[in-house]
Amino acid sequence: MTDKNSISNYLKILINGILMGTANKIPGVSGGLVAIAIGFYEELIFSLKRFDKTALKFLIKAKFKDFFKYVNGKFLVLILSGIVISYFSTSKILDLLLNNFEIYVWSLFFGLVIGTIFHLRTIIELKNFKNICFIIIGTSIGILLSLADPAQENDNLYFVFICGIISVSGMILPGLSGSFLLMLLGNYVLLLVDSVNALYDSINEIIRGDFSNLLSQDRINYIKVLSVFTLGSITGLITLSKILSYLLSKFNQLCNSIIFGFIIGSLGVIWPWKSTLSIENEYKIVRYLPEINFETFYAIIFIFFGIALVVFLSSYEKK
Repeated sequence: MTDKNSISNYLKILINGILMGTANKIPGVSGGLVAIAIGFYEELIFSLKRFDKTALKFLIKAKFKDFFKYVNGKFLVLILSGIVISYFSTSKILDLLLNNFEIYVWSLFFGLVIGTIFHLRTIIELKNFKNICFIIIGTSIGILLSLADPAQENDNLYFVFICGIISVSGMILPGLSGSFLLMLLGNYVLLLVDSVNALYDSINEIIRGDFSNLLSQDRINYIKVLSVFTLGSITGLITLSKILSYLLSKFNQLCNSIIFGFIIGSLGVIWPWKSTLSIENEYKIVRYLPEINFETFYAIIFIFFGIALVVFLSSYEKK
């Protein structure tokens, strides 16, 4: 039996957070999918929904140890630390891979999502007519989202707060990509690239003792935007987890069915063979069928590898 307080278990949870954070930053990929595939989704939802009246009473009475234990603090701190680490480390590696091996990376993601579909179909009663209807609804919504065109960038702080709530949905709702929703809202680059880089640069400059750019208007604006975005994300994590937890307990099959549909609908978003066209400052995503060549052959191998990886993780989790 694994010791939950062992260093290896802490490291495992931290790595899970890094993987989840990395996935959540990729347009078209849901951090919730990673949580399901690896097997910590239920514990994440359970921990987040513990931010309730009891937790508030512990805080008011300054019983911080009881509060930390009640909300499963060790798990949440490690997961959130992993997510933060991913934004400053693996996301940069991922940017490098996407720039140099874009089709292979998207092929792997495509395979991971297909594998997750195989994994989730076992928990849904596909012979139930209501479930089939909700799968169709979820799939339709996913397809509509994948066909939508991005809006223009907007740094209004009220809108940024809403973006924070919406973006974190990818961690709570498997199959729904928070980063892709940010792309549709027009704020992906502002919130997940420019603002994060501004914070990263500020930390580096403070360590080096260089304070020349810290008080520049652009830097202050970026930090302000990132702070409001983070606040919105935390709000979204707590509120959405409570709503989803309630819905899953009351309407388990219907919720799983619509989530299952979301994932199927999201396949079009992460189709490996696509290109982004800029037309009068508006972005259009064009998908196409692959040519028969070695690149396509290797991409298909990555798709099957992604499927096999999720199947292996699923069978390992059952054991």
